[in-house]
Amino acid sequence: MDTLQHEGGELEWKESARWVKFEEKVEDGGERWSKPHVSTLTLHSLLELRNCLQTGSILLDLEGYSLPQIIVGHQVADGLLPPDLKEQISFVLLRKHRHQTKKPIHRSLADIGKSSNTASSNSASGIHRSTEDLRSGQSSSLGLCQLRSAAVISTHTFPPAAASHFSFQLKNKFMKKIPRDAEASNVLIGEVDFLDKPFVSFVRLAQATTLRGLTEVPVPTRFLFILLGPHGKTKSYNETGRAVATLMVDDLFSDVAYKARDREDLIAGLDEFLNEAIVLPPGEWDPKIRIEPPKKVPSAEMRKSVLNLSELGQMNGSASKAAGGEDEELPTPHELGEELKFTGRIGGGLWLDIKRKIPWYCSDIYDGFHIQSISAVLFIYLGCITNAITFGGLLGDATDNYQGVMESFLGTALAGTVFCMFGGQPLIILSSTGPILIFEKLLYEFSKSNDVDYMEFRLWIGLHSCLQCFVLVLSDASFIIKYMTRFTEEGFSSLISFIFISDAIKKMVGTFQYYPINYGFKPDYITAYRCECISTMALVSLFCILSSSVIACLFLLCLLPLPIFHPPHTLTPMFPDPMSLTPHPTYLDWSRLRKNECVKYGGTLVGNSCKYVPDLALMSFILFCGTYSMTVSFKKFKFSRYFPTKLRALISDFAIIITILVFCGLDYLLDLDTPKLHVPTEIKPTRPDRGWLVMPFGKNPWWWCLASFVPALLVTILIFMDQQISAVIINRKENKLKKGSGYHLDLFWVGVLMAVCSFMGLPWYVAATVISIAHIDSLKMESETSAPGEQPQFLGVREQRLTGTLVFVLTGLSVFLAPVLQYIPMPVLYGVFLYMGVASLSGIQFWERIKLYLMPPKHQPDFSFLRHVPLRRVHLFTFIQIICLAVLWILKSTFLAIIFPVMILGLMVVRKLLDLIFSQHDLAWLDDILPDKDKKKDDEKKKEKKVAEPEHDEEVRELHLLFPPPLPVTESFDTNKKCDWTVLIAVPYF
Repeated sequence: MDTLQHEGGELEWKESARWVKFEEKVEDGGERWSKPHVSTLTLHSLLELRNCLQTGSILLDLEGYSLPQIIVGHQVADGLLPPDLKEQISFVLLRKHRHQTKKPIHRSLADIGKSSNTASSNSASGIHRSTEDLRSGQSSSLGLCQLRSAAVISTHTFPPAAASHFSFQLKNKFMKKIPRDAEASNVLIGEVDFLDKPFVSFVRLAQATTLRGLTEVPVPTRFLFILLGPHGKTKSYNETGRAVATLMVDDLFSDVAYKARDREDLIAGLDEFLNEAIVLPPGEWDPKIRIEPPKKVPSAEMRKSVLNLSELGQMNGSASKAAGGEDEELPTPHELGEELKFTGRIGGGLWLDIKRKIPWYCSDIYDGFHIQSISAVLFIYLGCITNAITFGGLLGDATDNYQGVMESFLGTALAGTVFCMFGGQPLIILSSTGPILIFEKLLYEFSKSNDVDYMEFRLWIGLHSCLQCFVLVLSDASFIIKYMTRFTEEGFSSLISFIFISDAIKKMVGTFQYYPINYGFKPDYITAYRCECISTMALVSLFCILSSSVIACLFLLCLLPLPIFHPPHTLTPMFPDPMSLTPHPTYLDWSRLRKNECVKYGGTLVGNSCKYVPDLALMSFILFCGTYSMTVSFKKFKFSRYFPTKLRALISDFAIIITILVFCGLDYLLDLDTPKLHVPTEIKPTRPDRGWLVMPFGKNPWWWCLASFVPALLVTILIFMDQQISAVIINRKENKLKKGSGYHLDLFWVGVLMAVCSFMGLPWYVAATVISIAHIDSLKMESETSAPGEQPQFLGVREQRLTGTLVFVLTGLSVFLAPVLQYIPMPVLYGVFLYMGVASLSGIQFWERIKLYLMPPKHQPDFSFLRHVPLRRVHLFTFIQIICLAVLWILKSTFLAIIFPVMILGLMVVRKLLDLIFSQHDLAWLDDILPDKDKKKDDEKKKEKKVAEPEHDEEVRELHLLFPPPLPVTESFDTNKKCDWTVLIAVPYF
């Protein structure tokens, strides 16, 4: 908004406020913009604006390329403006425009690095220019409205000076904040001495035109509002200008402004705005307080849906029956889409998945070429190799190294690469899971106790499970997943998240046990602490001297191990010239050996500090907590106020990588022997007596091939439930996935990989819930252009196959990257595991409801389910979920973990029983309503009734004009006059 002011004895238009989405004012002193805030308008200013639209000139769909031509020329031609005022108004409109873009002398650190543009002057037009970005260096043009059709920038030629200024405008960084195809609305407010009454003009151009000098950024102008009047009413004019600027950034009114045919349409749009406006009592609110922009505002579609007489009474979040009645709209039901519909044909679902994914295959490749993918690849890669090493080590212990770290690496690389290249949902990350680990342990113990070859028996179990997966795929058995509501999904995902959190903490606690702290250490008594290596022969000699038993002395000598001698280069480089080793232990300098060398050569460690490992436990704890804390801080850094937007987004995207590099560098500088990541350096089986292929016959009786069908059935249930529940969580509508899913295709490839991994003796793989959620989070996209004060809009996830494929290829190549990976401390990776577990809990309603137990009712967040469900019912529902989660946790921690997938099915049974405790209304808000044929029929009947109702006139509905012709309100800019409120009360709006 530009106001007419006197500067140096001359008139000029000076920018005073601007709107993109929210209002920004020029602070006192004119050096900075205010923070974006919600516009608070007086009711009087809206009524004044209504009067302006009633009495002023309304010019729609005009052609013109300059202000005098648009404003003055048409009004004189139409007889709306006396000819004697033409020159004076033209003179005022042609005054120079001073935009609020002048840089202060003292720049903030956030501005360093930005292109510093110097102020320039356009001599041809006398327009002063400067180049401050101010995060929104828009001109006085107010209300950047999204264009309904392509923006048309004027193609008329500019003089050389103007052309240079136009090229300068294109460099303005605020252009990145403006949506594409945006148009400007310019508001000009001023007081002049040659008018006796206000001159008002509202103009809509036929085509958006770039008016030279009017806007700082090259955004074409579509709307103009000019208000000039006599002196003495500055505040009233400014408030009216703020009112029209606020209306022009309102979604519904902008629709009206674009499609209005005459004055009545504009006034009806203003009346609609007044109908939605809420008045704050002046005695209960300080108008000087600026309201912060909300994190979420209702969309235009939502506002349209509530603009009916039955819901006008719903204010301040109330939803009384008088307003909404029994037809109050329930939350949108949990819909899994057409992917899980039962086709009734053999392989029908698989065929539909293939048809659905083939058109997207090429885009799945090239959509991955983005800088965000680099961060996602490195983040998930570190999580995958850590998981592979952890489960590989545990598998080695459970199966006597028939499957170890090397098998885990190759299996992860093979299964993950194939799945990401050909699976239905490439965002899913495959990994080994806890239930599979327990099954492998029990299977090995069973095979060992019954003298059965473990690898051959396991091969047949994998083959039977593969065939059973094929049967499930061909019969469209995945359709039962639609009966898994939020109750089951949240229970499963919460359990996996808590497993990640607990495992990370357990491993950190284990570090304190392996590297104990020397409690009670006294620095003043440092001389009393010692640890030295003494030759065992010397100890025995001392014992023989002190002992009177010759037999005991000879017995000890027989038990002594022979010392092993190595060349001098095997000793630690800490000692440059330790000794000259000879074949006789007499010449060995035992006092200068390290701990491991002392034990290796048959020596004995003597002293009260030999078991003391200084600093390692606390240093590991610092690395663990620091990794988690810094990762969380960097992830939230995107929403901080420091540094430019792009830098904040870059730090947030690469938060994990930056954190790992920082703490790896810290560990390297301190040079402490913290536990490091150990990666195999050779591609060979962990157990020397096995190869890379398992033969199906030869070691077990033939009937074991048939008997393996029973344990394979249990494995199939485990794989099916784990895979499909994880897929449902990944494909939930909140992630806004656009390329569809492929439940049947995913299960098909999991079955194929089961058979391949069984033949090669590799671990079995299934969807890893937490790592897959982390993959989704690392690929989330947000709007690149957002108005100052507006939260970036979540656009969806970057759906592609490239990141997952690269992750697993790098996992396979990790054997060759061992020299680099060995510098990564394990506590740092434990911190990454902790972050992945905690981050996957965000957005889970179950976790939010648990926190309600610790909050007094008046401090509880304004969740939608708390508005519609009594608090005691919410707590009861949460308590039942906690009990179910506790049962699953107990089963997971014992040998009964093998029936874990059956208990997931038990959650579905518990959810069915909840229909006996809770009403469908409560379950609709706390969970999802189970599919019911009768309910579908009722919904269809309601839809038929709505269709049968007479439709309103399309044009009226397009303009959202819900009111009769404008009210006869007589109002002027005379501040002494008061509004005739009796007219407003006597004549109803509807």
